[in-house]
Amino acid sequence: MNTLALVALGAFVVNLPFGWWRAGVRKFSPAWFVAVHGPVPLVAAMRILSGLGWHLANLPFLVGAYFAGQFVGGRLRLRLRPPQGS
Repeated sequence: MNTLALVALGAFVVNLPFGWWRAGVRKFSPAWFVAVHGPVPLVAAMRILSGLGWHLANLPFLVGAYFAGQFVGGRLRLRLRPPQGS
């Protein structure tokens, strides 16, 4: 597996718990902003440590993996957890 695919997979996996968390907090609250932006330094570190760099050609793959992880994490929370207050 090439480096870009590994970093994109890592970005997806890192964002799963943050997406889970984001789905459980009020939109645009401080916790929501942390859940959305918290993984950014982790993904940036993965890019730097892997030697992938900051080439614009890599951006669609990494942004797609980032948002896919957030989306799937949020959907998993909605699907696996019963609604609160019922």
